[in-house]
Amino acid sequence: MRFENKVAIITGADSGIGLATAKRIGSEGAKVVLVARNPEKLQVAEKEVRAAGAADVWAAQCDVAKETEVQSTVEQTLKRWNRFDVLVNNAGLMVFKPIEQHTEDDWLKILHVDLLGAFFFTKQAFLHMKSGGAIVNVSSIHAVETEPQVASYAAAKAALLSFTRSTSLEGKPKGIRANAILPGAIDTPMLWDNPNVRAGIEKVDKADVGKADDVAATIAYLASDDAAFVQGAMLRVDGGRLDRL
Repeated sequence: MRFENKVAIITGADSGIGLATAKRIGSEGAKVVLVARNPEKLQVAEKEVRAAGAADVWAAQCDVAKETEVQSTVEQTLKRWNRFDVLVNNAGLMVFKPIEQHTEDDWLKILHVDLLGAFFFTKQAFLHMKSGGAIVNVSSIHAVETEPQVASYAAAKAALLSFTRSTSLEGKPKGIRANAILPGAIDTPMLWDNPNVRAGIEKVDKADVGKADDVAATIAYLASDDAAFVQGAMLRVDGGRLDRL
């Protein structure tokens, strides 16, 4: 039980990688805070994470793009359990447009969720986590190899890798580890709702499609004491797909 007596906050936890991660970490004994905006989906996710064996679960309706809501979520977590040990910054959005059709609002929307949301929660982690805490940022292979019409998403995910480096450097003296993963094609709604995939612009071989549980297992490793000497790593979880792109 690697996460017994620990509290984990997971963003974008109502579906896909976030939900799979919450179930995995919860099954290993953690108390889990599920962060998302949709209350109906959160209720369903809470039942699934409890059924997976989590020590306790709180479904926290929170918009990660709003710092006041992030701060309130962390404060309420501390009131409930008096600790904050693991942070998984998973929440993300994509906009599918050519660069010339992107608007300022498109960029700000993506950056607020995919980058600033991670910053807001990391700031709170630095303020409240004790030594031994762990942060895992969910980036994307789009941070290093991308395709047309996702410029804002790719840029935000690349910036998240840079932010991970800074978090690692500044977190180390505090005893807080920070690492990032770069998922490839994963069987989640974000993949299959991608209009580039639906239109055939992005070719996806079924052999290259992983499961959310595959990513969750990697996140759980990086968040656990098994990875105590892993700091500032940026780990691809893509089944080797990037090697062939």
